[in-house]
This record gives sequence, C-alpha cells and structure tokens, in this order.
Amino acid sequence: MSSKDKGVNADVVREITRDCMLTRTRRISRLVTNIYDQALRRHGINAPQFSLLVLIAKLGAASRAEIGRANYQERSTLTRNLALFLVEGWIEEQVTEGGGRRRPIVISQTGRELLGTAAPTWSEAQVKAKQLLGKENFDAIVGIADSIAHVEFSE
Repeated sequence: MSSKDKGVNADVVREITRDCMLTRTRRISRLVTNIYDQALRRHGINAPQFSLLVLIAKLGAASRAEIGRANYQERSTLTRNLALFLVEGWIEEQVTEGGGRRRPIVISQTGRELLGTAAPTWSEAQVKAKQLLGKENFDAIVGIADSIAHVEFSE
C-alpha cells in the first residue's frame, strides 16, 4: 500500500523528506553521538552521560532545576540520569547549612577522576567528529548551538 493509498499527500512526504530540519538534525546527532559513545564506552559512560557530567562540573553546586535548564532536559529524564550518577558515585548532593530542602548537586572526586581519564578519549572522538563533518560544517554547528544557547526549554 503506497503512502497515497493511506491518505498521506505525496507532496508533503517529498517536502518533509527533502527539507525537514528535525530529520536532518536527528541524523547528525545519531552519527556524532555514536562516535563519542564508541570512544567513551571503555570508561563505562556514554556520550549523553559524559556531556551531563561535564555540565555539572562546569556549573559547580547547582540545583536539579538549574541543571535541567542548562541541559535542555526534561525533569523525568534528568531525575533518572542523576539517580544513576549518584549510584555510580559521579556526583554528590551537597549538604547545606540549616538542612533546607535545596540540596545542590556537585561533581564528586570519582566524577572528576572519570572526566580526567576519559578526556583524552573524548579528544579522539572530537577529532573523528570534525573529520566526519568537515571543519566548516563543524564550526557552523558549534556557531548555531552557541547562538541559540539562551533559548529557554519548556517541558
């Protein structure tokens, strides 16, 4: 049964196939993520986890909400990731004076050591990603990401 038989307009299918930003960016994301995943696997961490751990290291003591906003991540996904990070010992909840509800998340010594040992592997993956995309495309993607970094994520 063709797409026309199912009520899907063939022109729409052609347009989406040709011009869809979502399809293109997801394809790029899968290819690039795979490069980093393969490289980081030997350290027991995958690319999204590594990226999140780097963000936590950068932020210092940050609330879950601050981490989620900075990573454009939904609360449920972030909660699952942070739970795993706590179990692995990569992060810690900082005890605050007064015992308030806010328990900032910080990278642990184990997390810092993981980043230190995985950083050379990340560098190798970075070189492969640049080779895959080409310098001009790589620089364009970085530029685009930096230019939209201020956009708020809504759940």
